[in-house]
Amino acid sequence: MSNNRKQQAMETKQKLLYAAREVFFEHGFKKATIRQINQKAETGHGTAYVYFKNKEDFLVELMLETMESFHNIAAIPFRPSSQSEAHKLIAHQVEQFLSLALEKKQIMKIFKEAIGISANVESNWQHIRNQFIESITKDIVYAQRYALAHQHLNPSITARSWFYMNEMFMWELVEDQYTDDIEEIIEHMTSLYMNGLYISTSHG
Repeated sequence: MSNNRKQQAMETKQKLLYAAREVFFEHGFKKATIRQINQKAETGHGTAYVYFKNKEDFLVELMLETMESFHNIAAIPFRPSSQSEAHKLIAHQVEQFLSLALEKKQIMKIFKEAIGISANVESNWQHIRNQFIESITKDIVYAQRYALAHQHLNPSITARSWFYMNEMFMWELVEDQYTDDIEEIIEHMTSLYMNGLYISTSHG
């Protein structure tokens, strides 16, 4: 394939993805169709099937794009030398995570709907979850190695518990089920995590 054809194919795919996002916003995941996506993209009948097998594939692609921003937050270096520094880093990550969920609220609502309908989307969400949990586990192992956190706690179980709490608040904020100040959520979540995992010292 020539460079021009490759470029054209990439542009067509992006055009279809943009159209899919708009169709999902307009109709929701369940009612959206490939035909609607083709029409919105103003591409020929069947063009979508050149790039995607079904509407689930469209949503998974959009999910991976969106979650890249969340992964950038999870990838923020976590190398605290004290409990006080750990507290600041954790609070910052929680704030970034929840704020991004609010910023991406419209597409996140579509993901939530699709997770309950499509096994393919649910499977991909579970993969994304596992990536977050793996990253959090590494942070906990680091804290234990440097005697900042309790040694008896299982890093993987603690990481899953922490992620699920973040995820619960994320979905509540996305679905407008929580109307209190986001700063209050951040403060309480960080305190719960720090008090449960980290060895008690003054924050200084």
